[in-house]
Amino acid sequence: MNLADFTTFRLGGPAQDLTVAKSRDELLAFCREHPLGLSTRDEPDVLFIGGGSNLLVADAGFDGHVCVVATTGTTLTELSDTETRVTAEAGENWDEFVAQTLEKGLSGLEALSGIPGSVGATPIQNVGAYGTEVGELITSVEVFDRIAGQVRELSAVELEFGYRTSALKRAQQRSGTAQFLVLSVTFELQRSRASLPVRYAQLASALDVEIGDTVSADLVRSTVIDLRASKGMVLDSNDHDSWSAGSFFTNPIVDSPEELPAEAPRYPVTDPLSGATIAGLTKTSAAWLIEHAGFTKGFHIGEGRASLSTKHTLALTNRGQAATDDVLELARAVVAGVEEKFGIVLEPEPTFIACSL
Repeated sequence: MNLADFTTFRLGGPAQDLTVAKSRDELLAFCREHPLGLSTRDEPDVLFIGGGSNLLVADAGFDGHVCVVATTGTTLTELSDTETRVTAEAGENWDEFVAQTLEKGLSGLEALSGIPGSVGATPIQNVGAYGTEVGELITSVEVFDRIAGQVRELSAVELEFGYRTSALKRAQQRSGTAQFLVLSVTFELQRSRASLPVRYAQLASALDVEIGDTVSADLVRSTVIDLRASKGMVLDSNDHDSWSAGSFFTNPIVDSPEELPAEAPRYPVTDPLSGATIAGLTKTSAAWLIEHAGFTKGFHIGEGRASLSTKHTLALTNRGQAATDDVLELARAVVAGVEEKFGIVLEPEPTFIACSL
């Protein structure tokens, strides 16, 4: 079976050994059968797949054991008249989970609507969009520590959330594989039909409100989905602009605004837990840098099997016949062009499996 069947890029070669874990017991059994330790370091490690929305897998596939995390289930705990704690199993579909919370009269996740993938992937990347990051709302994450061989609960403080990163992601980057497998994620949400204050200018404009205003959480959800769809970032089998991993590059953060072109967008960098602005850091737009380095919507190399989205320059897309190497070639061209023009090195957002830039 090809791993292309399990990724939103629809790319990736064969899996030699694939398990679909539909229950917590099946998932833990797989983890215990394939521990991460000195005895296994000379063998191919395992690949865990949730929604496959943040993976770029090599054309040659993956030689090790593959586990598709398909666990489901949610539980609610009322903390007060205004606050509710919600725990979701890692394999829950993210957007369906967001919709469920709104149906139950809970707000907080509405700006994160329409994002493909699974609940378990969100804390690893500290997924964010339209002014909200999951790190602001997560209270704890239950994980299986593949080195210690035991289940652990990590608090929000221990998760050390940052912009598109966390302690989970950094541990994975250090070891080259997942040390901590997410089992479930717990969020603290408000019992309210009103949204969080709107923080993102494009969203505020679409809603015709001011930054800081609140509106119906359901209205924010529908507006965000419309905005994402206009950029090809809502999954649609008939729209090749959505055959991607979403935003391929993170928005760069610089130590000094003087490093940026005078006309480049500038945004504050905030702590996802406290919401406080981090002094001395400035975030800019990767899409702006790409466009002003001369890469237009639909830009491609050669036969164009892979191209920038025709709707949004931040997404690299499979036009239907692409190979992973086509996407990598395109990504390298964009990175080189932006660095040559602005001296800023773009960082990829997807996780690369058996391939690299």
